[in-house]
Amino acid sequence: MTTTMQEIADGVFAYVQADGGWCVNNSGVLLEPDRVTLIDTVATVRRAWRLQEALARLTAARPHLLVSTHFHGDHTFGNSVLAGPAAVVVAHERARTDIIEAGLGLTGLWPDVEWGDIRLRPPDLTYRDTLTLHLGDRRVELLHVGPAHTTGDTVVWLPEERVLFAGDVLTSGCTPFVLMGSVSGSLRAIERLRSLRPRVVVGGHGPVCGPEVLDETAGYLRWLTGTAEDAVKSGLSPSAVAREVGAGPYGDWVDPERVVGNLHRACAELRGEPEGAPLDVVAIFGEMIDYLGGKLPACAA
Repeated sequence: MTTTMQEIADGVFAYVQADGGWCVNNSGVLLEPDRVTLIDTVATVRRAWRLQEALARLTAARPHLLVSTHFHGDHTFGNSVLAGPAAVVVAHERARTDIIEAGLGLTGLWPDVEWGDIRLRPPDLTYRDTLTLHLGDRRVELLHVGPAHTTGDTVVWLPEERVLFAGDVLTSGCTPFVLMGSVSGSLRAIERLRSLRPRVVVGGHGPVCGPEVLDETAGYLRWLTGTAEDAVKSGLSPSAVAREVGAGPYGDWVDPERVVGNLHRACAELRGEPEGAPLDVVAIFGEMIDYLGGKLPACAA
């Protein structure tokens, strides 16, 4: 499994883990002469050590600030390894609540993964709507755009460089996952991000890309909505519809089985349930396993 540290603007790096599937995510690095800011960590202790080694090749400084884009363990489990005792971890206020409530639950979905001795490191600092960081001469804006992938999503926007670290709101070449967020909220988030006019987008998974990922993700979500409308009209369950139509024209994206969870969310919203209202994630994950013929979704963490 290859990883690359790509400089995408002066002192701005994307740490990309291929191929971007379940629990194989990307991180961001903002480098100043005497300090480093990290955007998201990784899923396992072993992967966190690798990220730490990659950082050491760029700078002798340890991360002084760590931004968690949302609560999922693949983006936060490495916090305790990479954020020393003097570092500050920042996230949206809902993400902090969800990190604490979720605990290490993700590890139970893939018991064969070598997770390592994970210690939760929840955020020290939270915000509600927006938060501006001044890192030397660099201006960095944290924007809450949820509910989208989750209800506590943060995107990190560098207005001078026009670089967007989108977390899992955007995942290039990878199937979006809105089971714990919202379809309609994701579409609103995409329009908000489009108005920023990003030059480079680093999604939570998949290769570094450009603004085309906005249209690609919106296209998937509109296809999903239309498929869910047909399901509600016909009275079929999300799983039954998923078995019938698969991932439609998006079957070549990584992790297409996410269509099962996504249809559950889309159908719930069409029935009038609030955006981001809790669904039975464990039961729906079981439906994804059934969709895959009784196999766990592939996880290379």
